[in-house]
Amino acid sequence: MKTAVYPGSFDPITNGHIDVIERALKMFDKVVVAVGDNPGKNPLFSTEERIKMIKESTKHLKNIEIDKFSGLLLNYAKKKNSKIILRGLRALSDFEFEFQRALMNRKIDSDVETIFIMTKEDYVYLNSSIVKEIAMFRGNVKPFVPEAVEKKLMEKFR
Repeated sequence: MKTAVYPGSFDPITNGHIDVIERALKMFDKVVVAVGDNPGKNPLFSTEERIKMIKESTKHLKNIEIDKFSGLLLNYAKKKNSKIILRGLRALSDFEFEFQRALMNRKIDSDVETIFIMTKEDYVYLNSSIVKEIAMFRGNVKPFVPEAVEKKLMEKFR
């Protein structure tokens, strides 16, 4: 069984993330969406809130697992019996950052491969920070996030 680990902060999950997951499920038997605990970030939503939103937003999908992790991603992937790390790319700047990480991961464990999935052009401009800013100013986030996320954003910024 080919399992891919799709790590991220997902604060919050967007339609771009969902697109990557749906397309990855066409290539892999299982996708583990791994919500990372990044000490360098100050998330709007708790890990538990993010996991709940992801579960609600992906309930239409099969062969998906939602989990959390902290520490070294390679250790987590090994724990999940995965040799594949999945990363979504929007722009050249994403590639440069992710390429460096992929090379470092390969240096640490040459058995693990990083697979990049280019986002659909509909989502090239989309990221969680932009969505949070739109919500903070009470803009319409409906086109950018699943319904469960839209509701949680509106609750946070009432």
